[in-house]
Amino acid sequence: MSIVAAKPLEAGVPAERILAQLAERFAAVRDGRDRWGLTVTVARERLRDCLQWLRDEPSLHCDTLLDVAGVDYLAFPGHRGPRFAVVYLLKSTRFRHRLAVKVEVDEDDCALPSVHDLWKIADWAERETWDQYGIVFRGHPNLKRLLNHHEFSGHPLRKDYPCQKRQKLSVNDPMVDQLEARLRQRGYEVVERGEVSAGDPLTFREKSP
Repeated sequence: MSIVAAKPLEAGVPAERILAQLAERFAAVRDGRDRWGLTVTVARERLRDCLQWLRDEPSLHCDTLLDVAGVDYLAFPGHRGPRFAVVYLLKSTRFRHRLAVKVEVDEDDCALPSVHDLWKIADWAERETWDQYGIVFRGHPNLKRLLNHHEFSGHPLRKDYPCQKRQKLSVNDPMVDQLEARLRQRGYEVVERGEVSAGDPLTFREKSP
């Protein structure tokens, strides 16, 4: 039996070197609010190119998208920029470094290009961000509710959403469209569609006396 030693992780790339490369290529600037890590802000029109370059550049190799997080700056002290921002949290499994790429989004044009084709996990992460903040990801294949039910109105992590507001679900979503999409991804063909039943309306049972 032979034992092969695992290849050690290579040393992380210094933050200042990453920042210098991003500033030169994409006019990125460091976000001073992040006092503990490296967060850079890029313009919306450069977002996809920046993220793809970070993923594919051999010297950086940011191969893992950890999360896509929305931010609502409504009533944030001292904030004078666009109301929303989206933050892409990246990690290199080869070099161990991490960084965040932030893009600001105006309230009256609340949309960004999807990156689901760059990282598969972005499919779900973008759905969650749209569901909670109302930020649209153009080009996403199935931008539907993820955490809230399909009859939900509004976006609950926006700062102006009434925190005590309750929204009841009346009819379940059978989610057949998502099931068919998954089957096609796995090479199956949907040859027949039956009648989809949404089930009986959801009601509360009366308590017995």
